[in-house]
Amino acid sequence: MRQIILASASPRRKELLKQLIGENFLVHASSYRESPYPSLHPEEILLKHSAEKARDVAKHFNSGLIISADTSVLFNGKLLGKPQYSDKAEEMLEMLSGQRFSVITGLTVLDLDSGTEISELESTTVWMDEISKEQVSAYIRTGEPLDKAGAFAIQGKGAVFVEKIEGDFFNVVGLPLFRLGKILEKVGVSIFEEDFS
Repeated sequence: MRQIILASASPRRKELLKQLIGENFLVHASSYRESPYPSLHPEEILLKHSAEKARDVAKHFNSGLIISADTSVLFNGKLLGKPQYSDKAEEMLEMLSGQRFSVITGLTVLDLDSGTEISELESTTVWMDEISKEQVSAYIRTGEPLDKAGAFAIQGKGAVFVEKIEGDFFNVVGLPLFRLGKILEKVGVSIFEEDFS
């Protein structure tokens, strides 16, 4: 049985990984501090962040598979991260209102036993409905937009603003399960054959 380590404190990623492999995995949040890297393209930044998170957590383990991810909204060539304050969440929601944008995740699987590291991107296109100022204010009062990429949660109340998506729904939540399954296969792990219990 392979030891799986999720390099994230995100409750959403934890739930999604549980959906895929059950509860038998460790959660070890990375202490890696994200930097802007202005010379890199947005997609390259997300790949770098996810890889560095995995490498940071790898220092604490001798074997196993580390899974890490970095998800952000890409709009007009810029990454919109997680707002920490209400005014920033309001700014993001008003920016995305009535727009089409991408949710992109850099996903890394680091196999400590073989030394294999695979990082890939997953992108989902999202069409956001027009959101009134009153709706933005009401939504922010729920507290849900804070600490969510792009200031909305598609798996929560934010779903009412999402007209449609094209691509992996789970990617918008924060962990692209289709892509993760493919990467796990590449490192010799089948979620159907492996005993994670």
